[in-house]
Amino acid sequence: MDYSIALTKLKQADPVLGAVIDRVGSCTLHQQQQTGDLLHSLAESILYQQLSGKAAATIHRRFLQLYADKPILTALDILNTSDECLRGAGISRAKALYIKDLAQKVLDGLPTLAELEAMEDEAIIKTLIQVKGIGRWTVQMLLIFRLHRWDVLPVDDLGIRSGIRQLYDLTELPDRKTIETLGQRWQPYRTIASWYLWRSLDP
Repeated sequence: MDYSIALTKLKQADPVLGAVIDRVGSCTLHQQQQTGDLLHSLAESILYQQLSGKAAATIHRRFLQLYADKPILTALDILNTSDECLRGAGISRAKALYIKDLAQKVLDGLPTLAELEAMEDEAIIKTLIQVKGIGRWTVQMLLIFRLHRWDVLPVDDLGIRSGIRQLYDLTELPDRKTIETLGQRWQPYRTIASWYLWRSLDP
């Protein structure tokens, strides 16, 4: 994946971000891309919500182990899993409900990843937030890490807000409007800018 044009444009548009790009080095976003179909990707996103990465990874692994004997996890498999079984894997009652709603909507005809590919970012967000427990942020993570969209700025993401506060010497976490205004200079590469904001927080 060649990010060189994006990096040149970002450095010219924003010297503060440019300094982060120089410090962090090459963008390795492509190495963090998710695999799997829409059901897999969104189920994983739901399980990761509001948990530390380590705790979420453990629960996600236990969830997949429930279906270890299946060649491929299907929506029907999830709907046929008892709530007790999901709770036994460490999944909260709310998330068990969200994952089942996702499975039901997949059966009812939620677009496939291939169908989503042909849609604009905002249309994808509108389509997927109909699933219980899936908000704008979750769909934006899908846009970034699964659909490889290059101009996504997750304004509600705590890492993005913390990175901006630190880099631009703000007294408090920026609000949505501040981030959107700042992000205008990063278009059409706001995903790449976001990745560097996350990296700026690495020790």
